[in-house]
Amino acid sequence: MTTTGTRHEVLLDDGRTLVVHDTGPTAGAGDALALVWHHGSPQTGALLDPLVRATAPRGIRLVSYGRPSYGGSSPLPGRDVASAGRDVEQLADALGLGRFAVMGSSGGGPHALACAAALGPRVAGVATFASPAPYDGDERWFAGMADDAALRASTLGRDARARFELTAEFDEGVFVAADWAALAASWSAMNDDVALAAQAGSDGLVDDDVALVQPWGFGLDEVAAPVLVVHGKADRMIPVAHAQTLLRGCPRAELWLRPRDGHVSVLDAVPVALDWLLDHAHDEVDDPAEPEPARAEGTAPA
Repeated sequence: MTTTGTRHEVLLDDGRTLVVHDTGPTAGAGDALALVWHHGSPQTGALLDPLVRATAPRGIRLVSYGRPSYGGSSPLPGRDVASAGRDVEQLADALGLGRFAVMGSSGGGPHALACAAALGPRVAGVATFASPAPYDGDERWFAGMADDAALRASTLGRDARARFELTAEFDEGVFVAADWAALAASWSAMNDDVALAAQAGSDGLVDDDVALVQPWGFGLDEVAAPVLVVHGKADRMIPVAHAQTLLRGCPRAELWLRPRDGHVSVLDAVPVALDWLLDHAHDEVDDPAEPEPARAEGTAPA
């Protein structure tokens, strides 16, 4: 299930609209933290129940939005990953968010990093789950992907990716048993949300994929905030080598590897990742610090 929250339509300075969902300020003394969630591909940007259940008891205000062409948000032809930073800055201004954290899953991970690169000290911290790394034309970027056809088509441009989508079929082999278990239980809300996004057409998904394999518009070394990279070692959609690239590229990154998790089940670590963000919410982020060591494999919180 998804939680309604408050729905906003944020008018951007170029005339586009972003559809935003917001749990609102926490009653009482105020929010421990505001968090902007960057959804995976394809989803709508609605508030997913497991996210609400994890953020509410921690006093975290949860804000989620549909990227262009998702969930009622206006298209942005030719968008790159960096455009998310510009959009979220206006979103945050409209909602009165001061300093906030960002979290992104799968295709949302790069867009969360884009916010940190664009907004500097306004972003208190970043957490990514199963996120791809930047593509530099190296064939090894695809190594270990159970199905790389859509992303390979994306390297040929938007028209090629859109043509591919006309006959594309989902390969169930990209998910491991732990992923299917999560989709049947803890993350079952994702099933309906993905289906709803698909009903609205493929433009958002196509644009996401093309943006991922083009220059992102920023460098990982521009992400000054502390970054938590969470990845399942069993992920067959975005292999763990991508997490290692993010770890090396972001100046203040920490890596949690979850040995038995795949692309979806890794999201079961959201609650402990939220605790990590709360712990780092008051870190100084004006200048990148020395890189922090990766957490050893097998010691990621359960």
